[in-house]
Amino acid sequence: MNLLKFNSDKCSLCRECMRKCPFNALSMDENGLQVGETCKMCGVCVKVCPTGALKFEQKAGSEDKSKWRDILIYGEIDGDKIHPVVYELIGEGLKLAAKVNYKVNVVMVGKEGTSKLAEDLLYYGVENVYVYEHAGFEGFKADCYTDAVADCISEIRPSVVLVGATSVGRSLAPRMATRFHTGLTADCTKLEMRENSDLVQIRPAFGGNVMAQILIADARPQFATVRYKVMKKAIRRETKSGRVVKCEATDKMALSRIELISRRVIEHVKSIEEEDVLIVAGRGVTKDEDMELLKKLASLLKGQLAFTRPMVENGFGDTAHQIGLSGRTVKPKLIMTFGVSGAIQFAAGMSTAETIVAVNKDENALIFNIADYAIVDDLSDVLPALVESVERARS
Repeated sequence: MNLLKFNSDKCSLCRECMRKCPFNALSMDENGLQVGETCKMCGVCVKVCPTGALKFEQKAGSEDKSKWRDILIYGEIDGDKIHPVVYELIGEGLKLAAKVNYKVNVVMVGKEGTSKLAEDLLYYGVENVYVYEHAGFEGFKADCYTDAVADCISEIRPSVVLVGATSVGRSLAPRMATRFHTGLTADCTKLEMRENSDLVQIRPAFGGNVMAQILIADARPQFATVRYKVMKKAIRRETKSGRVVKCEATDKMALSRIELISRRVIEHVKSIEEEDVLIVAGRGVTKDEDMELLKKLASLLKGQLAFTRPMVENGFGDTAHQIGLSGRTVKPKLIMTFGVSGAIQFAAGMSTAETIVAVNKDENALIFNIADYAIVDDLSDVLPALVESVERARS
């Protein structure tokens, strides 16, 4: 979508717009004024133009969607390794691409040695891994990383760009969508591809009470951030396919306005998304002694204690340990719920766990619809015996 319109008949060639543009996004050639990818649509050029040769024009459906093809995934680097969400995005990308005969590509930005990391992705069925490698890319800097990824998007023109909904992805994706004057759907939990290449982006809305289906029908590319631990990982293959393409990373591209003053490594605290075992306390847990037993059970099983939204709202836990559409999405090997009713908002955040054990005295509780093992009993009677049994097995 080209939302900034230029009227050559009105232009006096004063170049005031080019001089005043804070992002150096404007240039002049034989075809007239050209708007670069660094344009932020701030409107300074429109205001300073003395002849009114520039104006904004919101025109839906002006983009030729057939000129945008394939799926591009942002290959986030976490420290010195590829973030696990990238493998999930590749798995989902391959599934979506198969419906419209697209290819899946990855773009990676990082310090020297990034191309070596990129080799691993060739075992997962991607076509190309585009690598922007420069010493200036050490450590995530939103401005220059945006420039590098935008350069890749401008060159290959993907129809869909998928980014992990991590702290890095949530910083990068909105900048990209603004740069290309298109839409972005954040925190998607499900994606579907239509035959006309429109991506149906599904995410919780209104506190998780509604699953909204969002489309970017009149613009390209289509940007979406996807929650970690929601999609199925791509399967590693025996042999490589595709290739690593080293793209030109100029000094100007790697120059950031962010100055690094100091750096220190924060001790990693394992999040509930990374845990193999989770013990969940729901509204049915009302006694302090039961809560202490749940903490003990989580410790014995080398897992973490998590909570439903009502429990967090009542002060029993924090949002970092809340499971559900308004909290975290988890996929542990074992999850045990106690006093959890199993409302759809909660179930959507943990239903893909390998083994689900549910304890609830209400035999009609919704949680039993997805549980592998259902215990219909008072949790105050079940917990002491369960903890004692685990302790005996441990010893």
